[in-house]
Amino acid sequence: MFLGALFGLVSVAMAAYAAHGLAPENAALATTGASLGAWHALALIGAGLLAERRRGAAVHIAAGCFALGALMFCGGVFLRALTDHSLGLITPLGGTALLIGWGVLAAAAFSPAR
Repeated sequence: MFLGALFGLVSVAMAAYAAHGLAPENAALATTGASLGAWHALALIGAGLLAERRRGAAVHIAAGCFALGALMFCGGVFLRALTDHSLGLITPLGGTALLIGWGVLAAAAFSPAR
């Protein structure tokens, strides 16, 4: 839940910077990263709450995928928007981790409640 709050903070800050401090082409890219970061901040908080109600490791694995994926994907997008430097495959691998996280979270929803 801490990481969810932290990703939320970074996403809002980047959205504000994109709106007021970046060139339009870079602002669009930063806004995409901020939007996905904000959604996955909420996903991390939701996974934290769900972990209190479900047994097993699946929710924790989903949260790990969300955290790692958001760091890799959003971090790569933010770096590109701020410096025009690409991290290569890190960004799409982060997006893949986010997708896996959603799939694992869907599976976790079927585990028995505590």
